Amino acid sequence: MFIKNIKIQNFRNYKKQNIDLGEQINIFYGDNAQGKTNILESIFVTSIGKSFRAKKDKELIKLKEEKATIEVEYKKIDREGKIKVEIAEEKNIYLNDIKQKKLSDFLGTINIVMFGPDDIEILKGGPEQRRRFLNVMISQLRPKYVYILNMYIKALKQRNNYLRQIKFENKPKEMLEIWDEKLTEYAEYIYNYRKEFIEKIIEKIEPIHEKITEKKEKIKIDYISDFKNKEDFKNELRQSWDIDIQKGHTTKGIQRDDFSIKLNEKKVNVYGSQGQNRTVVLSLKLSELQVIKDEIGEEPILLLDDFMSELDEKRRVNFLKNINYSQVLITSTHEFTIEQKMCKTFHVENGNVEKQN
Repeated sequence: MFIKNIKIQNFRNYKKQNIDLGEQINIFYGDNAQGKTNILESIFVTSIGKSFRAKKDKELIKLKEEKATIEVEYKKIDREGKIKVEIAEEKNIYLNDIKQKKLSDFLGTINIVMFGPDDIEILKGGPEQRRRFLNVMISQLRPKYVYILNMYIKALKQRNNYLRQIKFENKPKEMLEIWDEKLTEYAEYIYNYRKEFIEKIIEKIEPIHEKITEKKEKIKIDYISDFKNKEDFKNELRQSWDIDIQKGHTTKGIQRDDFSIKLNEKKVNVYGSQGQNRTVVLSLKLSELQVIKDEIGEEPILLLDDFMSELDEKRRVNFLKNINYSQVLITSTHEFTIEQKMCKTFHVENGNVEKQN
């Protein structure tokens, strides 16, 4: 799988840009704040349907403009196609010029793995960061997951709203059974999806991390969830009625899911060094890459933001050994080449991309 061409207009700091990409390594270099990461972000949007850093879509539109567009032409083993994203008052996504009614209708068309400076937050940040990692990966491979997750979130908001009505308007508690039933139904699906993919990650990450650390560290991942089975989950929701009413929100559920990573039986985010945390993130991303490859039968596209500054030479070499056949887009503050790889280099300055070779 690879992207042949990107066209962006009024996106971030770009007025209009047309970029033909190479099938292997594409390096975008230049000073900070020139628009390098914006190129990766535009591809992320055409894959996932939203940005990895903007909270609102309107942040993606160039200042003083009303609409931004991103268009990519891609090639897979069995087909070629085009995705176009229009961002204005509302967002519209087109697959081969056909407007997509739901996000889940086009997810999985372009598969990506993103690696950047903020990925350390998967370990150092709160559970929401780790859930987001899972959500982005699973949504590319199981589009139905996005629909079910959104339905769970909708039911959760309705249950929380009713909890406040019980507290302040004396609504009957028994009606909570309706929302408990809905949450349980959706939670079972979400739990099974997450459990499946955590198990796939575990299978990949153990040999990868062992290789990177030269067998000095043993890595372990544990999935943490309030869900065990439907009956127990529904009972837990019911038993928490009183405390939920008092707090005004649901205190049990898969919205609290998490996973922990240990090195030699110690939590890496608590006891690990900075280098160990970086290496674990590296192993996690390589595992994600391999899981997606196994699922779709071809390599996903790798987006490496500020890659060179985050890893020492040894880790960079170990990383690149595992991406022999992927299309890769790398941003950097300086120009470089990668031995035994076909590299296409672009200089980025003030929202303008110029091919160098």
